Amino acid sequence: MKILGLITARGGSKGIPGKNIKVLGNQPLIAYVIQDGLQAKLVDKVIVSADAEEIAEVAKQYGAEIPFIRPAELALDTTPTIDVVIHAIQFLEEKGEFFDAVCLLQPTSPFKPKGFIDACIQKFIETHADSLVSVLEVPHEYNPHWTFEMDTTGHLSIATGEATLIPRRQELPKAYHRDGSVYISKVSLIKERNVLVGGNTVGMISDSRYYANLDTLEDWAEAEQTYKQLYPCAE
Repeated sequence: MKILGLITARGGSKGIPGKNIKVLGNQPLIAYVIQDGLQAKLVDKVIVSADAEEIAEVAKQYGAEIPFIRPAELALDTTPTIDVVIHAIQFLEEKGEFFDAVCLLQPTSPFKPKGFIDACIQKFIETHADSLVSVLEVPHEYNPHWTFEMDTTGHLSIATGEATLIPRRQELPKAYHRDGSVYISKVSLIKERNVLVGGNTVGMISDSRYYANLDTLEDWAEAEQTYKQLYPCAE
């Protein structure tokens, strides 16, 4: 199976200005996912879809290919990720490069255990999945069996639709949330259904010690602490 490693990076971040090339630890944020992608043995090609030359220049320094600068209409706050992915696939196919699946790597989730991407791809292949999502377990207090929806009158109903609450934490089935680290999707799924996650979807459980999701300056401060814990010798 031929896998495209696709890194999406936009220059207009408001929560963390210039975040994709802002230095986290000892290198620009985008460098982490570039290095992860290049080190993955099952990824055939790593490209960055960037909308700004300054991001492209930094990405090149760390070994990524920059086949294009993304059009302005695909660099808005409201631009869906799927549109950016489809643009990259179509661009490469017009150049005669075809892939079976896309492994989406987001700079906002910079930390991964060594070999994690290859492990995700291996599971994706072995399970004959249409898509794979890296996940973390939901803390029991946020488990969907213990969360509610509220109507306009203030009345609550269990989010799962059940009539009564599961009484004990030990009886709760495990639930998982996307951690943003890795998405893998068949190109056929992307083209036919215009989605990244769908069909036969499997999950890969991440290591919570590596979790980071960078949207705000507070997130950045937490990521700096995570970096110090993960890479103490780099300080």
